Amino acid sequence: MIAGVRGILAGIEEDALIIDLHGFLIRAIAPGSTLGALGAVGDPVELHTHLVVREDSLTLYGFGTKAELQLFELLITVNGVGPRAALNLLTFADPATLYQAIADEDTALLSRAPGIGKVTAGRIILDLRRKLPEDFAPTLGTEVDTRDQETVAALEALGYTSAEARQALAAVEERSGLTVEERIIAALRHMDDGR
Repeated sequence: MIAGVRGILAGIEEDALIIDLHGFLIRAIAPGSTLGALGAVGDPVELHTHLVVREDSLTLYGFGTKAELQLFELLITVNGVGPRAALNLLTFADPATLYQAIADEDTALLSRAPGIGKVTAGRIILDLRRKLPEDFAPTLGTEVDTRDQETVAALEALGYTSAEARQALAAVEERSGLTVEERIIAALRHMDDGR
């Protein structure tokens, strides 16, 4: 089992990273949160990984944090949730938000992730609500700030890939006080500056 990789970022694809391990290139499929959080090509990178072995393929999934890896491994234990659906959830929201949605039995929030319907969201809640990590402390009655997700969705609607949208949004400093519209404008400006 490959627990993690450390090397140089050699390329960023729409849903994967190419890592140079001293001349040996590997592809790690990653959620949008990880794709957007890493530096530029040529920067050092470290990923926590999960290897899926199938009859006809070996697929490596990479995550920027242990929390993402832990949630990914929990999600794929749910009947009907494969690696792609788990990645969609992790791209849609951060682990704390997803854990909170599971604790609150919020099927509406979970089913907003691409490829996750209400039935699958209900199954996730049923299977995982008693398996939440011990270090997760639910905060009852708090609203989930979804402005980043709405911004990424808007940029994707404009034709940008999830990775491009997340990278541009991550470059917007001190965005906590910005509205969705202001975040979109700032992200678009960043993308224009990068051309």
